[in-house]
Amino acid sequence: MSDRPSLSTDAAARAVPGGGALTPAATGATAAPAAPAAPAAPPARSAVPRAAWHSAAVVAVTRETPTAARLELEVDGWPGNAAGQHLDVRLTAPDGYTATRSYSIASSGPGSRVVLAVDKLPDGEVSPFLVDELRTGDLLEVHGPLGAFFVWRPVEERSLAPARPVQLIAGGSGVVPLFAMARAHADAEDLTPLRMLYSVRTPDDVYFADELMALAEASDAFRLDLVYTRRIPAAWPTPPGRIMREALAAAVIPAAERPLVYVCGSTGFVERVASWLIELGHDAGSIRTERFGGT
Repeated sequence: MSDRPSLSTDAAARAVPGGGALTPAATGATAAPAAPAAPAAPPARSAVPRAAWHSAAVVAVTRETPTAARLELEVDGWPGNAAGQHLDVRLTAPDGYTATRSYSIASSGPGSRVVLAVDKLPDGEVSPFLVDELRTGDLLEVHGPLGAFFVWRPVEERSLAPARPVQLIAGGSGVVPLFAMARAHADAEDLTPLRMLYSVRTPDDVYFADELMALAEASDAFRLDLVYTRRIPAAWPTPPGRIMREALAAAVIPAAERPLVYVCGSTGFVERVASWLIELGHDAGSIRTERFGGT
């Protein structure tokens, strides 16, 4: 979940053919496990910290893309979270009206520092405030961590073996929880093959651009594939275009290797990609999906 995601371009990235006045407390996106078959078993309850309401101080607000902001929060009593989890943010107006939205978390691990990336929806109720009005020192109410289905843990935290390769597929701001997975993979020096296919409109709309490029350059275990749908960088080898079935087949880990697949993006993107993956032979029970939305 999240209000949207982004990333950038260059050497380590591979081209793929075909290619009102509320006060702090919310972030928008809705996610739902949506694979047409029985889902893979979630982590044991003991591995998932108990969700609760917390006070969060805004430590930093930086521009992530032309329409998105990165929010760094210091959350009192935060128990840590797994890569792929989300939280709720609640804003309260002076008259007592509240608005709550869910956002994917771009960070993971123990500690009280939490990172979000929020995309502004022009007609949104919450995201415009978070992107344009929120300032360092503001306080938010957050509830979490939430979610046990759309979660990935590095090999050192997993009790089941052998490790299976992991395919991440993101559309726009849907990259937020997948970036948390890629970062956790690198921080744990996990050698499990992990590949990310990221579809984004233009180079300016890529979330975590520098970080993703650095991760791809630092480890052979992580591969980044980019698809630009509207505008490409100079000298990019393929024209802009949406991901189509044939391009998807060429860009993801083959079904024969039994990868775990995580797909996050708009509802249309997720449903289209999940359907094609099943047609390509991927086990529906190994596909985990999350759809964003909200305001």
